[in-house]
This record gives sequence, structure tokens and C-alpha cells, in this order.
Amino acid sequence: MLKVGILSMQRIQNYGSFLQAYGLKHILEELGCDVQFVDYHPGKTIIPSDGGKGMFRKVSKVMEVLKYNAPFKEKIRFIKYKKNYSSNYDPYLGLSDEMNYSPELDVLVIGSDEVFNCIQNNSNVGFSPELFGQNRKSKKLISYAASFGNTTEKALRKYGLTEKLSVWLKDFDAISVRDKNSGEIIEHLTGNKPVYNLDPVLMYDFMGKCSDIPDDVGEDNYMILYGYSGRFTKEECTEIRKYAKSKNLKVFCIGGVQGCCDRFIDVDPFRVIAYFKNADCVVTDTFHGTIMSVITHRQFCSVIRRSGYGNSQKMSDLLDRLSLKERSLNSISYLPDLMGKVISYDKTDDIIKAERERTYEYLRQWL
Repeated sequence: MLKVGILSMQRIQNYGSFLQAYGLKHILEELGCDVQFVDYHPGKTIIPSDGGKGMFRKVSKVMEVLKYNAPFKEKIRFIKYKKNYSSNYDPYLGLSDEMNYSPELDVLVIGSDEVFNCIQNNSNVGFSPELFGQNRKSKKLISYAASFGNTTEKALRKYGLTEKLSVWLKDFDAISVRDKNSGEIIEHLTGNKPVYNLDPVLMYDFMGKCSDIPDDVGEDNYMILYGYSGRFTKEECTEIRKYAKSKNLKVFCIGGVQGCCDRFIDVDPFRVIAYFKNADCVVTDTFHGTIMSVITHRQFCSVIRRSGYGNSQKMSDLLDRLSLKERSLNSISYLPDLMGKVISYDKTDDIIKAERERTYEYLRQWL
């Protein structure tokens, strides 16, 4: 049996990171591989960190949450969710407290998620050479649906990283990316066109194969607001609250707590999908919030952000690839109009079906 490692964002505490790791692991196991997750050493951040490391970072994040404009009880729920996240959900992936650095493998798969996003202020990642295949002990090195996130080629040149990354990336046996920005960087730095594959949360058939997803959550008449805590502005929360009231819906926040939160939902990742499946509609500004809306066939809109820690590159690219470009929300004032337009998923489902075949073909070829 082929010994395969996945080097990804599996220890990052959010549902999207968990589900993409879980999905890729199960795809590889379906292909007959003995799969384990591989860890990396977080490097120094290229740009100033967003709150230090270790306990200092955790305390600063708690203080940040307490400042958010949200019900106090729900903020406490969120803090408890973060505190217990790893102990509750890491075991589903077979992770333990013991880190797994540079194991001997037949194949190392880097990805999915923003594994190449090296210019960011998250000290849990930083600039880590291991995320580009350095210090590995594998016979073969490939990536799957890897992303540079909002790291651009212009930023790489600004910080003098292009030559180093060019050498490292040329050492890959095959490179698969998930978005246009990442593909263009790879092509310019290596001279080779990468393969484009969709995220594992789309490529693994969660709705058809995952028996851990319950049919019902015991709730009705609610909408989901899915995003990182505090990222929805006061104006956005006012409009979302107005829309929810007009439809007689409760606002359930998942992933983060927001100003218009009726309740913060703290459940396992599979139950999160069930909450999506049973929601009246979804508002999100995240990549995986969009994907969970798609695989559960929800009425949704994706808020596009072009300032701060923007999402426009990856979100616009994702919606375009799924033929759902019209679900992008550039101004919260258009929320009622966009939610009033019913989504037909026929074309999107055909795209996902075809892309699943391409995913399995790519992995078979390079395994």
C-alpha cells in the first residue's frame, strides 16, 4: 500500500480547514493509499504578525472577540468553541498532540487550502519552507488544489521571494492549484502550466458518502451567517437583521460571532453541513462557506471584500468556476434582491461531476 502524506492546514481551527483535509484524506484512501497528515514548522511572518505566538496570541484573540459588537453570551460560546476545537475535532483526522514532521513517504501531497500563502500576518503559518516541499523525506512531491490565497506575484517580488520559490516549486513532480492567481504565479515562476482542480470539499462527495452528516438538526426558520468573527460590519449586520426579520428567520452564526447573532452554533464539522442543509438561506464571506452552501444546494450569497484581508481573488474565481458568478454580493444593500433569485444548480452539479473525475484522474496519475 502506497504511503502518502498530506501537508496542509489541518491544525488551523476552522471548519473549512478541517473539511478540506478530511475530504482529501478520504479521496486518497479510496485510491488505496495509507494516509497520514504531516506537520510543518511555522516560520517568521514576512509582514508584521497579528498578535504574537502561543498563549500571548490566544489571550489577544480572546480580548479581540470581547470587543466585538455581539451578544455577550454568544461571544462566550465562541471562546469556548475555540478553546475546545482541537481536542474535539482533531481525532476525526487522526491527529494527536505529537507533531508529525518529515516522515518517510512514497508521496507527499501539499494542499489543499492556502498552503502557498506565504505573505500573511498569521504567526501560526508564517513563511514556512516545508509548505513548499523543503526538508521532505518522500520519493515524490505533488500538490493538490494549492492556493497562494491573497499573496500576489507583485507581493512576492516586493519581498524578494520569487527566485527562492522558483527553485522550490520546480522540484515538484506535479503542481495542482485551485485558482487563477495561484496558477499564474506557478506558470511565471516555473515556466510550466499547473493543473487546476477544485477544493476537496467539492471533490469528495460529502452528501453521498459521509454517514456522519445527520439528516436533521432539530431547528427550523433560520438563516446562516458564516464568516470570521467581527468581519461583518455594523451596516452589514443591520441589513442582515432587517432581511431576517422580513422573512421571520433567526440568525445563526457559524465559524465566527457577529453583531446580528441570535445564536452562535458550536457543533462538529459534519453537523455544520447539516445546519447548512436545513437552513433557509446563507450569507457568507468565506471560501468554504460558499462551498458548503453549494454542496447543500442552498440559496446563498457570497460577500466580496476587496479591502483589508480581502477575499475577492479566491471568491470570484470559485464562483466563476462553478458558474455561480451571479451569487457574488458587492454591496449588502442588494441582499434582498439577490436572495430573491432562485439558484438552479443543474449546471453547477454537472461541473462538479466532471471535476471529480479530473481530480481522481490527476491523483491516480501522480500517485
